[in-house]
Amino acid sequence: MGDRMKGEAEKLARTRETVRQMGGPERVRKQHERQKLTVRERLGLLFDPGTFVETGILGSEHGSKERVPGDAVVTGYGRIEGRWAGVAAYDFTVKGGSMGVVSETKVARIRQMALQHKFPLVWLIDSGGARISTGPGGFGGEASVRFADSGYLFKEESLMSGVIPLVAAMMGPGFAGTAYIPGLSDFVPMVKGRCSMGLGGPALVKMVTGEDISEEDLGGSRVHCEVSGCGDLEVPSDEECIRVVRDYLSYFPSSNEEKPPRRPWSGDPAALMDDAILNVIPDSPRQAYDMHKLIALLVDEGRTLEMKPKWGRNIITSLGRIAGYPVGVIGNNPMFYAGAIDINAADKAARFIWLCDAFNIPLLFLSDVPGFMVGSKAEKDGIIRHGAKMVHAVAEATVPKLTVVVRKSYGAGYYAMCGRAFDPDLLLAWPGAEISVMGPEGMVSIFARDKLKEAPSKEEQAKMVTQLADNIRPHIQVEKTAAEAYVDDVIDPRETRPRLIAALEYTRNKRVVRHPRKHGVYPV
Repeated sequence: MGDRMKGEAEKLARTRETVRQMGGPERVRKQHERQKLTVRERLGLLFDPGTFVETGILGSEHGSKERVPGDAVVTGYGRIEGRWAGVAAYDFTVKGGSMGVVSETKVARIRQMALQHKFPLVWLIDSGGARISTGPGGFGGEASVRFADSGYLFKEESLMSGVIPLVAAMMGPGFAGTAYIPGLSDFVPMVKGRCSMGLGGPALVKMVTGEDISEEDLGGSRVHCEVSGCGDLEVPSDEECIRVVRDYLSYFPSSNEEKPPRRPWSGDPAALMDDAILNVIPDSPRQAYDMHKLIALLVDEGRTLEMKPKWGRNIITSLGRIAGYPVGVIGNNPMFYAGAIDINAADKAARFIWLCDAFNIPLLFLSDVPGFMVGSKAEKDGIIRHGAKMVHAVAEATVPKLTVVVRKSYGAGYYAMCGRAFDPDLLLAWPGAEISVMGPEGMVSIFARDKLKEAPSKEEQAKMVTQLADNIRPHIQVEKTAAEAYVDDVIDPRETRPRLIAALEYTRNKRVVRHPRKHGVYPV
């Protein structure tokens, strides 16, 4: 009996080793020629050494006479920085990483495990999409009848949202079915020049629309990280993509039932900041500056993980740490549109706020906002409903909310950046900051409208606006607002970090009770 079991064990070991060879040496060579790692090389970087446990390794294409290694996907779980996480990694060396019947069964199992045991789920996407074939292992030809019993992936990923962190790393193609995996995920890093995603690949687009277009131009990393906003971060290599995934997960709890992990920190919580912070804001209220510089001074070691840095650039959404506590930072960036909130910025901020609120990450608002974008184009594009989305997100967030008005906060922009009515747990302002229904220039354009028409030239008109605005400005500075106790304090900028650290300490156990409801009716 022992000899038989030993023989079976040796046979099993040989089978597993065959599967681990993936599509074979030639296809592995081609994968490397594309400057892409193999699926198993990627997993070796994703998980802590020696912790990965593979599930469904013996899976093969349904009805196939020959073994199809893993049916083109590797699934399993392991530790990332000591905490459990699950993975579904598509293997492009096997049938182009396409999704077959058995591969989807394997992925369904790891989804079930991740949700049941409350750990993050990571997809490594390098797939041609659903397997369209006439055989029993795919979804084409006679097997198309099986399509009527598909779609569980999209339903289940939707219901997992906000319960466990969901990451979709785009490391190759991800068209058709695999395009909705990142669409429903929380974080989507994309490898530059190697990946693409879209609801239809170039061949389908050519047939349906007649458009002849490459994968890169149709749905490459530049398109989705700079234009569509579907991607969160463009990275140069597979190695950097995996590093970013590990970094991202380090800010998050394993599920919404936990608090985010605090990194060890041994600094002095009451220490004033360096004088460098005094030089961030220009003396002129009309001069632009880069909000990234302020964020770098406030967070531990100046380190952040910025989400969508090349899309909606007039607002910054970054993960960082303050005294070891993970925080989500939302800051207006005057370098773009003077920091005004347009539709992309509103969408970007709303999604980030929902993300942080879902996983108990405190929010820090750094406000320097002239308001929402105005004009006929903005109105036609739907600035009202997009702006309402951001306002809605800020209002319903129950995590600690900390607001610092660093220069100005006007109109509905003040609301969207967590003004007093939106229950900030801390509302601070720097000296000379302004909180007002609108900026002084806007006021001049209304009450001095007739007088401005009398100006002999546009230059004289602009000069008049500047003079009148400068006369108004002292009357809207935050010191007058503080006199009415509408802000908690006006502080020396060097006090900002110690005040934020104290707030993160006293809000650690914050709980908010809301009116019972299924969910809000969200603006779209």
